[in-house]
Amino acid sequence: MKKNIVLFVLFILPIVAYLFFASGINSYTKLPIITNKVPDFGKWESLNNERVSLNNKITILGFSGFDILKNRGNLFNLNQKIYQRYHEFKDLQFVMICPVGTEKETKIVLESLGAFTDISQWHFVFASPNEITTFYNQLNLVGVLNADLGTPDVYILDKERNLRGRKEKKDYKEGYDTAKPADLSNEMLDDFKVILYEYRASLKKNHNATKQL
Repeated sequence: MKKNIVLFVLFILPIVAYLFFASGINSYTKLPIITNKVPDFGKWESLNNERVSLNNKITILGFSGFDILKNRGNLFNLNQKIYQRYHEFKDLQFVMICPVGTEKETKIVLESLGAFTDISQWHFVFASPNEITTFYNQLNLVGVLNADLGTPDVYILDKERNLRGRKEKKDYKEGYDTAKPADLSNEMLDDFKVILYEYRASLKKNHNATKQL
């Protein structure tokens, strides 16, 4: 009897533990919707004078504010922890909303990122302060923009422009703090994997699995 217990502890228990942790990304099988149908950008243009849309893309959305150079370390954290892992997915984009007038500073940041990263999925779009404030308010978040129209938080939007996160009181999460690498490596990475799992499952169910996700 004692021998069987020892064998169970040494061999069976580790396998059961592995299967348990490997089968679940986090406690959610579907990441809750915080805000339904976030508005699209409309006529806002990117640094390359291109139109960027939130439609049909999984979007990591952020607000750089006027101090983008001062806070560029936050973008480098996001780039290292999330972007470099997943930027090859065609259905994914990273979008930063920037105030008009910060184009020069934004270009410096983008060139710095491009020194060691394929930046094709990074997009910086420009809008007036009033437009940025109005857009942010339509996200219906608990958080607020700072005086420079920025925030260290970034947000996950699905292909239908729904802002996703954690709604339970005990671990409510609407955004992920790019100033804290641990927040990106833990909560954000977990939740982002749930979104990817959702779409992979949907594609498989519809017999439309592709390398896009």
